[in-house]
This record gives sequence, C-alpha cells and structure tokens, in this order.
Amino acid sequence: MVNTAGSLTQLQKSFLIGTLLGDGYIRRIKGKRNAFLEVNHSFTQKEYVEWKYGLLKNLTQSGPKSRNGNGKRIAYRFFTRQHPEFTNMMDLFYKDKKKCIPDLVLDPISLAVWFMDDGSRCSEDNVYLNTQQFSKDDQYKLLGLLEKMGLSGTLNKDKEYYRIRFRTSSIPKLFGIINQYIIPSMKYKIGL
Repeated sequence: MVNTAGSLTQLQKSFLIGTLLGDGYIRRIKGKRNAFLEVNHSFTQKEYVEWKYGLLKNLTQSGPKSRNGNGKRIAYRFFTRQHPEFTNMMDLFYKDKKKCIPDLVLDPISLAVWFMDDGSRCSEDNVYLNTQQFSKDDQYKLLGLLEKMGLSGTLNKDKEYYRIRFRTSSIPKLFGIINQYIIPSMKYKIGL
C-alpha cells in the first residue's frame, strides 16, 4: 500500500530540486497514479547515497542496494515510494519525457545537492556544473537562477555540448553558500 499522507518537508523539497537538476530521475510506471524518485550513483559514492536515503527514508520501503556488473559492484541506488509531490515535480521537470528546467527558486540546499551531483572543480579557477543534459536555452535559465543568488557564470563548450562554468570571482561565494551542506565525502569538490 502506498502511503501518500503528508507533504514533503522544506528540506526534502530543496533536496528534490537539487537532485533533479543533477542526477535524480523521476518516473511513473504505466497505469500507476503517482511517480517515484530513483537515486542511482556509482558505488564509490555509497556514503552520498546513504545521506540521500537518510533525507528520504520516510518515503521509501527499503534501503539502498548495490547493483553489480561484470562481477563487481558498479552502482548504489534506492527508490522512493510513489507520492503525489513526486508526480507534481515530474510534471514540472519533464516535457515529452525529457528533463527540462521549470520556473523555480534555488536555495543553498538545492544548490549544494546540485553541486554534489554534477559539480566539478578542475582547478582553482575552473569550477563547473555539468549541465550538458539540458538544452542551451535551459542552461541560460539556470544561469539566471544562479545570478539571483549573486553567482556569475557562463556557458563553456565541452566537446559538442555546453556546461556552466562559474566566473572566477564567483567561486568563493559559491563555496561559501554551499560549504555547510556538503557532506564529508564530497568536500573534495570544493577543495577541502
């Protein structure tokens, strides 16, 4: 039986926005009323998946499990139960089965989760959000959301796709905003 009672907490909503901007995936099984979230990362990010599970534990039926391939653990993942708020987020974030950027507001938690999912620091001056999955128009929308937080970036061509590159002057502010929300195993992404 699906427990649909209760709303997501503000922390869970912020988390959900961040993970949908990053690696999170919402889907609905044909014939079912509500959607669910899938969290799936490399097995090396087990601690991160456990942290995400801790935030959503009340919305799941079982904990994370490893997925094997070629005789070794390659992924670590869990699924939530179906919930109306996941369905609402799916309707916002997906058009024609493709992830897109709705009108939304970022907060420090959603930005931190997004950065833990898709951020990378190649050097002191090269900090990116790997947004290649989004259209160029959606990436400009994301730049606008970052600007509302006082962060400046540009689109940087990475092979044939684009991704967001933070301007050097915004990197200290970015790390100042998200530092307290970055879990220990992800601190390397901000140089700690």
